[in-house]
Amino acid sequence: MKKVALIISLALVVCVFLSSQDYKGKGRIFGAVFDEAGKPLEGVKVKLVYAKSNEGFEVKTDNEGKWTGAWLRGGSWNIDFEKIGFETKKIVFEVSENEKKPEIKINLKKAAGLVLSDELKTKLTQANQMFEQKNYQAALEAYKDLLEKFPEAYILWKNVGHCYFAQEQYDQAEESYKKILEKNADDSDAILLVGNCYSNRGQTDKAMEWYNKIQFDKITDPIVLYNIGNNYYKLSKFEEALKYYQRSVEFQKDFLDGLYQLGLAYTTLQKNQEAIATFETFLKYDSTSDKATQVRTFLDYLKKK
Repeated sequence: MKKVALIISLALVVCVFLSSQDYKGKGRIFGAVFDEAGKPLEGVKVKLVYAKSNEGFEVKTDNEGKWTGAWLRGGSWNIDFEKIGFETKKIVFEVSENEKKPEIKINLKKAAGLVLSDELKTKLTQANQMFEQKNYQAALEAYKDLLEKFPEAYILWKNVGHCYFAQEQYDQAEESYKKILEKNADDSDAILLVGNCYSNRGQTDKAMEWYNKIQFDKITDPIVLYNIGNNYYKLSKFEEALKYYQRSVEFQKDFLDGLYQLGLAYTTLQKNQEAIATFETFLKYDSTSDKATQVRTFLDYLKKK
C-alpha cells in the first residue's frame, strides 16, 4: 500500500475539530518542518491541542515547510506533526501570551511503510470492505477519491489496479500498477502485478519479461509462483518451471495444483523418485477427484519403470 497532502495556500487553518474554542487567547507560535535531509516538507498536518480543554485546530505547512498557530491561550499545548510516508512526531510546547517564542523546528523521519492517518484509515477500510464484497466499481471510485484527496498515497494505485484486474480490465490494471513504478521503479509487487496483466492477456513472453525483473526469493505468493512456473512449462523450460513449482508448495503444502504440476515437471525431467513422492503427497490431500485418478495412473507408470 503512500503519502498524502492537499495543496493549500500557505499555512491556512484546515479545520477546527472542536468547537467551544476555550483554547482561544493572544498567543502565537510558528515553526517549520523538514525531512531528515533538511528539505522543507509541504502539506504536513500540524494538530494543536490545548491540554487543559483538549480542544484545538489544525494547520498545514506551506511549500517552505512553514506553519503558524495564532490566537492561542497560554499554557501547555500538545502538537502532533503528521504526513503520510513519515513517522508522526508529538511534542508538548508551552505557549505564552505575552512572550514571543522561538521558531519550532521539526525533522520528520521517513517511514518504512505506509503511515495511515485516522481519516485515511477509516476511508480505506470502507473501500476495502467494498472490494471484499466484490462491489468493484464502488471500491474503485472510493480508492480514486482517496488518491485525489491524498495524492501522496500512491501505493493505493495497487488497489485501483486490483479493482480493474478483478473485472478483467487488464489494460487499465496495468496502467494503474505502473503508476507505482513511476514512484518506485524497484517495487517488486508492482512489477509482478504488471506481469500478471500480460499473463492474463495471454502474452506469455511479455509476462516473463516482467517476471524476470524480480528476484526469485522475493516472490512468496504460491499462486504467483505457480503461474510463473506454468509460463516456463509452456516454453519447455522445465528446470525453471520446477523451481517455481517447488517454491509454491513450500509456501502452501496442500496446494493441489502446485503439487500436480510439480509432479509433472519431475516426470518430464525423468526425476522419477521425486515425482513419485510428489504425487503420493498429492493423494494425501486429495484421493477422490478426477485429478487424483490421473495421479494414480502416473504413479502406476512411474513405479513400473
